Amino acid sequence: MPQSFRLTFNGTAAGREIRAAAARGLYLSAEHVLGLALHRVPLDEGYLQSTGTASVDESSLNGMISFDGPYAVRQHEELTWRHAPGREAKYLENSLNIAQPEVARIIAAQLRRALR
Repeated sequence: MPQSFRLTFNGTAAGREIRAAAARGLYLSAEHVLGLALHRVPLDEGYLQSTGTASVDESSLNGMISFDGPYAVRQHEELTWRHAPGREAKYLENSLNIAQPEVARIIAAQLRRALR
């Protein structure tokens, strides 16, 4: 006996869910990279470390990680300065480069979850 069914596809709602999942994945990825960077950021009194934040612009799907100390850029870019063991210049850039495979997996997992 043949069976039949009706399927209604709501592309607008599906698109919203996928976009929300991508934004969630970006945020979780940014938090992951921030966590790695917090272990590498130059540390004297801890002020620079305390300014690290992760955010996502959902309209453009851009993830951002920032350190807001007045000397954050200089600490990041100055390769000649000495730091405590495990702390380094390029603390954010190196963390992002190391985390690329995990970032892709985190975003993919959020998208897969939305497509179930």
